[in-house]
Amino acid sequence: MPQDPAERRVVVTGPPRRSRPASGYYRPRTEIDEQTTLGHTYVRSLMRTQLRAALAVFAFLGLLIGPLPLLFAAMPDAHRLEWGVLGFGLYVPMVLLARWYVRRAERNERDFVRLVEDR
Repeated sequence: MPQDPAERRVVVTGPPRRSRPASGYYRPRTEIDEQTTLGHTYVRSLMRTQLRAALAVFAFLGLLIGPLPLLFAAMPDAHRLEWGVLGFGLYVPMVLLARWYVRRAERNERDFVRLVEDR
């Protein structure tokens, strides 16, 4: 005699359909990939630290280069001095500042990756 249809069991196999792993398992990288609010906060934090470094460089350049027109106006006949200061005197500080900025940006990114990959 065949079984009653209500008693028949169907077994379906396949990958689990959970969108997130079990509780207690936390992956910031997944949050960033899925573009959740928390992932957006992580990326915004990285962008904020990079912006802070860029603004520090810009402020230092403003303080370094900003007073030069006043200095040059105070010395009206010093054209060679002006070109010397602009051509050679600013080169070394700008290269050092650029190196500092690149190192700072790379360190910020390394810290961000360490934050995302750990745990």
